[in-house]
Amino acid sequence: MTYCVAIKLNAGLVFLSDSRTNAGLDQISSFRKMMVYEKAGERFMVLLSAGNLSISQSVREILQTTQIKDEVDGEPITIWNARSMFDAARVLGAAVRHVHERDGASLKRSGVDFNVSLVFGGQIEGEGMRLFQVYSAGNFIEATSETPYFQVGESKYGKPVLDRVITPDTPLDEAAKCALVSMDSTLKSNLSVGLPLDLVLYEVDRFGSDKIVCITEDNPYYRMLHDSWGEKLRQVFDSIESPNWGGGATEVPIMVPPARCKPLKKITTPRDKLI
Repeated sequence: MTYCVAIKLNAGLVFLSDSRTNAGLDQISSFRKMMVYEKAGERFMVLLSAGNLSISQSVREILQTTQIKDEVDGEPITIWNARSMFDAARVLGAAVRHVHERDGASLKRSGVDFNVSLVFGGQIEGEGMRLFQVYSAGNFIEATSETPYFQVGESKYGKPVLDRVITPDTPLDEAAKCALVSMDSTLKSNLSVGLPLDLVLYEVDRFGSDKIVCITEDNPYYRMLHDSWGEKLRQVFDSIESPNWGGGATEVPIMVPPARCKPLKKITTPRDKLI
């Protein structure tokens, strides 16, 4: 399993991925889940992958050479000459379908599902930034202002902080901090996600980035964030009043009659009815 998150903001894009793969308790390895494609001054794209490692590696391998036909003039389109991120996402979808056509039947005979989830985003000169989530059928959806981020892999532990913090107006560095907190929460709760991490920040209209870092357990900023997040969560938790069951002085009693339903009924004898 893995965890990847990508965030689309007015100020730019944030991409973060872990590097753990798990094929059993004694088969835990590190494989990077992020690929960066850059043609300086013209296009900048990032691909995140989760799911079956052999499938995602095959997709990444053929993506650079996969072609689709231009619907206007019939010329072949690749990720390197696509005039829009939408067309580049179409190329990625075609690469996924190609791998499925090649390997899907044999995988199925072996009892292996064709399982791959991808996030693909960036900017091509002439249009704004775009972010897509690509499914195992090669189809995809695009991020919007109402849904400015995508997650793939083990997403549930890191989702709450993203929902509470991220909006299109969130500053880029703040979004990077939020993504790292999201990842740290996932690392804390799921052993199938692990260090090192790859983090990329892209500033709008730059068509390139030098804000690319591999984060290990000895990274000073990550160690500070990990320790501070756990400490602050505990402080907030301790500051919340505990339930008062004895009817003592409190402004927030818990033992009050419910307005919309009856109290839970106890079953005390075999003759009692549930309803």
